[in-house]
Amino acid sequence: MDENAAMPLGDAGEQPDQPWNRQRLRSTNERMLLDRLRSAGAASRAQLARDTGLSKPTVSSALAALAEAGLVHEVGTHTPERGRVAVLYAPDPSAGYALGIDIGRGWLRVAVANLDGELVARADVRNRARSSGALADLVVTTALQVVGNSGVGHDELAHAVVGTPGVYDAEQRRVRYAMHLPGWGRAGLVDRMREELGVPLEVHNDANLAALGEYTYGVGAGSRLFAYIMIGTGLGMGVVSEGRLFTGAHGGAGEIGFLPWPGQQRIQTLEDAVSGVAVVESARRFGMTGQLTAKAVFDAARQGNPAAVKAVGLESERIAHTVAAAAAVLDPDLVVLGGGVGHSVDLLLRPVRENLRALTPLRPKIVPSRLGEDAVLLGAVATALGTARDVVFERRSAP
Repeated sequence: MDENAAMPLGDAGEQPDQPWNRQRLRSTNERMLLDRLRSAGAASRAQLARDTGLSKPTVSSALAALAEAGLVHEVGTHTPERGRVAVLYAPDPSAGYALGIDIGRGWLRVAVANLDGELVARADVRNRARSSGALADLVVTTALQVVGNSGVGHDELAHAVVGTPGVYDAEQRRVRYAMHLPGWGRAGLVDRMREELGVPLEVHNDANLAALGEYTYGVGAGSRLFAYIMIGTGLGMGVVSEGRLFTGAHGGAGEIGFLPWPGQQRIQTLEDAVSGVAVVESARRFGMTGQLTAKAVFDAARQGNPAAVKAVGLESERIAHTVAAAAAVLDPDLVVLGGGVGHSVDLLLRPVRENLRALTPLRPKIVPSRLGEDAVLLGAVATALGTARDVVFERRSAP
């Protein structure tokens, strides 16, 4: 659409040549060029004109405005076989920044990213908080330290996203169902973090963000519908359909840990059967002793410990049941295994696939997470960037 093209009449019979309409059209053209540069890479004026259908004068004017606003910059030149040397433009990644936070039972991970999605600062710290208040303090203190260490001005942060176990209730502004973070559902904690950080803040379920992270940076890229199954301290699932998270009517889609597990009194839910805690309990029941963790059980299985091998075999059966349930409801083309237990796919992948064949004719492709422990953090960064880019454009291109 060219800057001089006719615009449809708006409300109350607005004429297309009114100043407000001209400004909106200029803004639309600038955003079109910025999105093209972000999605397809650096380009010259002539290339942008061909790709967008805008006239060369319109492209030149829009690029000049974007450059003046600090949204694009020159990144080199291109010499064609015929004609003059062309200047190449790209989005300026330092125009703004986003903050991603992953709150887990064992670790807190925080990162600052520029608008290209490159991490400019990061910290991974042990979560030794003994109360929800102490955890909120740890989140704020660590985030502010990471921002300070990044060299990014606080006013350059455009948006922040937090990943946490449980489901965020936007109306009550509190987290529900975070069973492994005692007190984390207390009212006022999210408001407190938002106020002390001084940045617009969203809260999302960690498995959902991990799924989005795998879609953006990992093995989920290009998948039409895939499920990310997070197996660690707890059990959760994130679903990405056509590049968008599916969260359900109240944000609880994917909370598969609450599915009942029939037939055993000691195991009441799917999370009781599949999580890392379940692996340790199975290993003890089969004869392992000492201070055990899921990682220790898997390490022992690699060494051939009979009790550990049996525990891992039982875990693979239960994971296969989990995948079968997801396949029956969602029909995904891809299932990604992630989380702490998911790191041991070298032991789990083949038996999970074999068990799945015995359970159901529905057999989606099953692969390990490519991002590992960074999936939630990178999903938080990707989600924050989606908003941050809009915010930065609005701030810098405002008249």
